[in-house]
Amino acid sequence: MNFKALAARFALVVSCGLMTATPAAAQFWQCVTFARSVSGIEIRGNANTWWSQAEGRYERGHAPKAGAVLAFSPTSRMRVGHVAMVSKVVSDREVLLTHANWSRRGAIETNVRAIDVSDAGDWSMVKVWYGPQGDLGTSAYPTKGFIYSGHAPRGEMLDAPAQPSLQMVSAPSATQRANAAQLATVQHGPTDPRGIFTLVNDAG
Repeated sequence: MNFKALAARFALVVSCGLMTATPAAAQFWQCVTFARSVSGIEIRGNANTWWSQAEGRYERGHAPKAGAVLAFSPTSRMRVGHVAMVSKVVSDREVLLTHANWSRRGAIETNVRAIDVSDAGDWSMVKVWYGPQGDLGTSAYPTKGFIYSGHAPRGEMLDAPAQPSLQMVSAPSATQRANAAQLATVQHGPTDPRGIFTLVNDAG
């Protein structure tokens, strides 16, 4: 192993240690890239396009199932929506979600609570666990429904006990910081600090 490779590995180990990152989280994740990787639903593009793209390709509905992806509608504070995979169905009005880029920029959250707060009980409005608060966030978010993958969820992280987990990521690279700066005008999310954000542009 040459000196450059050794130095790169050492820098990675140190940065991961400082950020208390786990190996699964040592990456800057966008919600769409992460949802695709753990659900196996092969849809690309911004989260607000997933529901329409799924038509004719995947079953869609309003009942939660493990492995399904919940597609959030765009709002004025979340202009390109959000997607999150259902890791467990607790009841007809409560699920555990596994998703990325919600409570912390680029971080993965596993088995976090989400509840249906819609009047009709059809999952058209939800509240989601928010890391810094350690509980459900104060905002409710509209959704389009569930996109069903047709198979069990992927990923070693889903074998973990069903308890909330926030995995911090390593510091973004210079390229990632430049991309984030370029996307500043299209970055979206609530202005309320208890809200969420999700970057656009699926890295693919």
